[in-house]
Amino acid sequence: MKTNILKGVLLATTLLGATAATAQQAELTIESWRNDDLAIWQDKIIPAFEAEHPDIKVKFRPSAPAEYNAVLNSKLDAGSAGDIITCRPFDASLALYEAGHLADLSGMEGMSNFSDVAKSGWSTDDGSATYCVPMASVIHGFIYNKDAFEEVGVAVPQTEEEFFAALEAFKEDGTYIPMAMGTNDQWEAATMGYNNIGPNYWKGEEGRNALIAGDQKLTDEGWVAPYRQLAKWGDYMGDGYEAQTYPDSQNIFTLGRAAIYPAGSWEISGFNAQADFEMGAFNPPVQNAGDTCYISDHTDIGIGMNAATDSPEAAKTFLNWVASSEFSTIFANALPGFFPLSNAAVELEDPLAQEFISWRDTCESSIRSTYQILSRGTPNLENETWNASVAVIKGDESPEDAGKRLQDGLASWYAPQQ
Repeated sequence: MKTNILKGVLLATTLLGATAATAQQAELTIESWRNDDLAIWQDKIIPAFEAEHPDIKVKFRPSAPAEYNAVLNSKLDAGSAGDIITCRPFDASLALYEAGHLADLSGMEGMSNFSDVAKSGWSTDDGSATYCVPMASVIHGFIYNKDAFEEVGVAVPQTEEEFFAALEAFKEDGTYIPMAMGTNDQWEAATMGYNNIGPNYWKGEEGRNALIAGDQKLTDEGWVAPYRQLAKWGDYMGDGYEAQTYPDSQNIFTLGRAAIYPAGSWEISGFNAQADFEMGAFNPPVQNAGDTCYISDHTDIGIGMNAATDSPEAAKTFLNWVASSEFSTIFANALPGFFPLSNAAVELEDPLAQEFISWRDTCESSIRSTYQILSRGTPNLENETWNASVAVIKGDESPEDAGKRLQDGLASWYAPQQ
């Protein structure tokens, strides 16, 4: 009898051991270039996930941003990459999917929480497959010094005419540089200039998709008109703006020397830490009162699954959680200015971040015009838009000539534009 009891105990112990082994914690490793986010992942995001899923342990393993693509590709080729891959938008991640390194997540439950625009940075050209969960976007607009506006008696502009009236008022007053932006580094003239104000002219996704399809050209009015506005900016950017770097512009604004800063929402955390005045934000002013407004709500970061992971179910559990409102709320408040792309409502604690994201309720969202498909050839449309925006601001090239040069370059290699 004792022998049978002992055998039963041993059998039960063996079965319990087997069950524990099958339920043993899966371990997931996340590859990322966001090494500045390490503490946020370790202290906030991962603990929240593991509290709900104690059987899955997660490790965040970032690389230096400039080295990420090369390091990740080497690990993927060697079979040593992590289970979860943080995804840059568009072509870099598309290449990983086409090489078989990223799994198709189209059928995953959490994907229903995202719009086609939100998924566009991590979908195939025809939209048939999506291989990364959209995590966050950055929104473009203008950050302004509320003290300066009150002191000079300037109202927040809503139309293009009001925008230039505000700039003129600051210029005449002379206390503040009207707008802090330089052209030395080039990219900001296109990113915070042309692609900031442009969607109001080419009507966001309507124009962007028409350009990809070959139904519109860069010489059309909707694509030349933003350059006409940029051509007026130079008068308000302060003396020596041609040599002014991106960090120079940041410092000029946060030191309280300028009234307006053409912005991306990624500036919020840094500006909050550096500026000792109250800030506000306004979306790119429309041409006429009552016009539909459009914003560049640009897909910035996603997260996908290594197709070769040994723990696909655990990885999908994690990715479905990333698609939830819980993750979105944690991420958005830990990194003000990086906005969730899911349809779930998120309460933001930072007032400036809340101001940016509120534009989604009143404006149509689009993404930067050059990022999907149109910069795969030579000349590269993204880089050409940089130098064209600078040339127009400095008066070295007319808006019409800039549009023609960019159109000729695009048509030289892109079949739908030929």
